[in-house]
This record gives sequence, structure tokens and C-alpha cells, in this order.
Amino acid sequence: MNKAILSLLALSFLVTGCVQKQVKPDNPEYAPITPQKMVQVKPIDGSIYNSATSMNLYGDGRAHRIGDILTVSLQESTSSQKSATTELDKTSSVTLTQPTVLGDNVSVLGKPLSLSATGPTTAFDGEGTSDMSNNLTGNITVTVHDVYPNGVLLVKGEKWLTLNQGDEYIRISGLIRPQDISSDNTVPSTKIADARIAYSGTGVVHDTNVMGWMSKFFVSALMPF
Repeated sequence: MNKAILSLLALSFLVTGCVQKQVKPDNPEYAPITPQKMVQVKPIDGSIYNSATSMNLYGDGRAHRIGDILTVSLQESTSSQKSATTELDKTSSVTLTQPTVLGDNVSVLGKPLSLSATGPTTAFDGEGTSDMSNNLTGNITVTVHDVYPNGVLLVKGEKWLTLNQGDEYIRISGLIRPQDISSDNTVPSTKIADARIAYSGTGVVHDTNVMGWMSKFFVSALMPF
């Protein structure tokens, strides 16, 4: 009994160690690019022109340089369904009839040598159903972190909302073609390649929707039944 309790405690610590760390704002991975990192300052040679802050009079205002700001319109919607059913049934039996010699039944001490044995019956019936639907809409403004030789823009950014019962955040990164940027300097999230979109939160409301470690153990693969 003591060994069983110790084993359960060990598994509980193992499951507890798998809990994700709390997310915090101001992640340097999603921090905006500062102007000092965009273009190296050059010595003044008599001209007041600066390529880092110049504006094209014939441009359309779309983001195209490192450090430019771009608004992403979140238009994510997913839906999936899955169902699986498994049934297994196994029964085994062995029968050995009484042998005969010259037409007479063979016996030992008056008892016949026939044998009949039935093995245990094994049955398994499992059924699983999954139905998931997600919808994410809104806007988040990001910055251009890099411009590839083919003109594709690498954008990253995060947005935090502080509420009365915790925080909510959105993080996004991915690749955008300049052709997909509209005239108002926005692009739908469905046009982002290699997109990484994260929406979650912290605080009391978020914690109430998280399953406890004991409940996770009873629905995990570690549960033997």
C-alpha cells in the first residue's frame, strides 16, 4: 500500500513539472525594431537627406522597410470533427477427447483421459468523439523585422490587454507579400505564410479554465485503465 501511494505521488510531481510556465509580456522576440537598428548612422557630408527617414512622395504608404508598422486583420476560423470506435473480443477453448486402443477407451484408475479447458474471455470496447470549432477575429498592429531579398516581409508583434481579472494577449509572426497589403496598410491573417498565432491569457479567469494536475493524470496515457 505504501509503495502504491509513493508511486502516485511520484507521478503527480511528474505531471506537475509538465505544467507550462506563465507567459509574461515584453517578450524580446516580438519587440519592435528600433530606428537605431534599422540603418547605421553615417557621417554628415553636407546633405540633409537621410534615407532612414525619407518618404516617397509617390508611394502608397504601405509598409516595406524594417521598422515599418503594419496592421493584421485576424480572420481565423477552424472546424474539425473526428469519431473512432474499437471493439475487441477473444475467447479460447481446448478439448481433448478420450483416446481408444483396439476399440476400447483408455482410462487411468477408472478415470477417462479426456480433457476440456476454457480460457478467459477478453473483451474491449472503446469509443471516442472529437468536435472542435475555433473562431478568432480582431486586429493587431505589428512591425516589420526583416525584408528578404525577394521582397517578402517578416513581421512580428504582440498585444496585451489588462482586464480586471487578469490579462489577455495575442502574439503573431509570419511572412507577408507586399502585394497582399491593402491600400490602408492592412493585411488579413489568412494571407500570412508560416503564421504563428497565439491567443491566451493569465489570471483568475484563465486559471478556472485549466484542468488540475490530478484530473490530467486520470485522463492521460499514464492511467492504466
